[in-house]
Amino acid sequence: MAGELDVPVIDFWAALGTAEFVRIVELSLTVSFTATAVAAVVDLPCGAALAICRFPGRRLLILLANAFLGLPPVVVGLALYLMFSRSGPLGALALLFTPSAMVIAQALLATPIITALTHRAIEEPWQEYGGALRVEGASRLCSIRVLLAIARRSVVTAVLAGFGRTISEVGTVLIVGGNIAGHTRIMTTAIVLKTSEGELGLALGLGLVLIGISIAVSASAFVLWER
Repeated sequence: MAGELDVPVIDFWAALGTAEFVRIVELSLTVSFTATAVAAVVDLPCGAALAICRFPGRRLLILLANAFLGLPPVVVGLALYLMFSRSGPLGALALLFTPSAMVIAQALLATPIITALTHRAIEEPWQEYGGALRVEGASRLCSIRVLLAIARRSVVTAVLAGFGRTISEVGTVLIVGGNIAGHTRIMTTAIVLKTSEGELGLALGLGLVLIGISIAVSASAFVLWER
């Protein structure tokens, strides 16, 4: 029993210095950071607009943003797979089994989180400062920028929540990325594969890095709220 327990520990320390380990972590962070940035650029103004603008279908969009918080990732992956496959409407773009497809998938998963949380964060400052902004003649676009700055702690928390969603995703990126070694293999998909193959050292190392990132994101969000 003691010998069996020693093998994963030895493999774990050896795995930390391998090029495969570094490449997987680097690709994971690149894909997740890019997906979160894309989602934030689109969803922050959209979430703020839902809070301050009145238009037909607004309540439906708010409902969908909150309802899609529990959207099954594998369903998103399947939909994107059908769209990006050769016979799909976007097959000509050749995005399937590429990091770009993974970025799109993760950005879609982060969208309802960032949108819904931003909408909630902007509602209160809009009620408090909206009248003053209108008196000053501020446009809707200018109001959105001001309100995002006022609610910046909550806004950053929304973005961190979106990043936490992207970095921990496995089902969607496995479908659209294919888990190809050196090309689309990220931490979550590598952990699943390496565990099934018995390479527990590498799986454990990647798991600890993933846990560290998740803790750092959660701690950052907590500190922002406290301060």
